[in-house]
Amino acid sequence: MTITTSIDNDKLLWMYQMMVTIRRFEEQSKREADAGKLRGMHSSVGQEAVPVGVCAHLRDDDYVLGTHRSHHHCIAKGLDLNAMMAELLGKSTGTNKGKGGTMHIADINKGMLGANGVVGSNIPVATGVGLSARIRGTDQVSVVFFGDGAANQGTLHEAMNLAGIWKLPTLFVCENNRYAESTPVEYSVSGESIAERAAGYNIPSVIADGQNVLEMYEIGGEAVRRARAGEGPTFIEAQTYRYNGHFGADNPLTYRTQEEEDYYEGRDCVERMKAHLSETKVATEDEINEIDKKAQATVEEAARFADESPFPDVEELTTDVYISYP
Repeated sequence: MTITTSIDNDKLLWMYQMMVTIRRFEEQSKREADAGKLRGMHSSVGQEAVPVGVCAHLRDDDYVLGTHRSHHHCIAKGLDLNAMMAELLGKSTGTNKGKGGTMHIADINKGMLGANGVVGSNIPVATGVGLSARIRGTDQVSVVFFGDGAANQGTLHEAMNLAGIWKLPTLFVCENNRYAESTPVEYSVSGESIAERAAGYNIPSVIADGQNVLEMYEIGGEAVRRARAGEGPTFIEAQTYRYNGHFGADNPLTYRTQEEEDYYEGRDCVERMKAHLSETKVATEDEINEIDKKAQATVEEAARFADESPFPDVEELTTDVYISYP
């Protein structure tokens, strides 16, 4: 795809910084899991470009809903890394006071309405959020990220039908990383693509290179523009790849080949963006290295903060869990 959108240097640098920060955060999260501080985690390494390109167009009052694999969504939406890492470790200083963990991070103040461990469950919620914006007369946008596995859930089709009828400001972003756990997309999806399903609901769709943040930025920008203008939803199939296993402890080479992994890792979104910044002279090698160092330091500080934070008191067990109505 030829990129036609003009992107200012500050935005280019922001997108690179976000992707590097996500990569370093996920690497640290895996180290925490390997050390036994949390029971597994769903790494988004390899998929960083998808939410970064889309969220580059969002405001704090726009909404994002995620999946069981949502650390990259949260970081791209601007959540605090210290609070995120503390949440992973079940600490009281976490985004959810240690009660949500890796699959249920949320921060309403940043428009992150929550990750969710139930496959496909946030799709109708995001559609309802889009309906809320329309009823209230705002130009807010609702974005839901989901995987190729969730694309086969009935919730997606019900949600797209309503979003198409009512022209809701909802973006359906499918991160097609080729595997629903270990099931290849070729075995589980009928048709030429997932994106083509949107035509049945009169929703425009596009297939994007999810390993190219510039392409994700251009496609995401047009989808957000349409939503704000009242033109309705867009379906984006971002073809991407997760480098690690489904949840960190499994070996993906039991269901895919080394050659396939090498191919996708050779198209790494972070390295491609780094090359773009250098080739276009947006940043020098020293400036790029400084961004890398800052991202690493920020993640190391988040890990320290989480380690030093206390666990919730036992008296807080039911706080924010149950509610009493008058």
